[in-house]
Amino acid sequence: MKHYTIKILRTLCLVPILAFSFTTVAQAEMAADKPMKMSMPHDDMHKDGMGSEDMKQSMKSGMDSMQNMEMSGDVDKDFAMMMKMHHQGALDMAKMELAHGKSPAMKAMAKKIITAQKKEIAQFDRWLAKHK
Repeated sequence: MKHYTIKILRTLCLVPILAFSFTTVAQAEMAADKPMKMSMPHDDMHKDGMGSEDMKQSMKSGMDSMQNMEMSGDVDKDFAMMMKMHHQGALDMAKMELAHGKSPAMKAMAKKIITAQKKEIAQFDRWLAKHK
């Protein structure tokens, strides 16, 4: 595999990792500025935080899958396979937003993401089926 191809693929792998890292750091900084609410009943705390924890675990699982994917040496095929995984992660997160989110604006965006990502995953699947 050519050097520039490897660089492109490494960069593609790093984008979701960096986005996740920046998000995590920003959340940690915001959390440090706010005292923890201890007055909320434990059941309610678990219910409200469940979507966020599920989303974080889903993101981690998706990143692990992309990092552990064996590269074929065919840039087009590797791109399609990795982007399919990346889009599936977006679908999973959008579904969690619909299930646990409260903002009508974020729920509307999640619905748009689901529609768009499903369409693109189908395109990747069709292309991959033709290029085995």
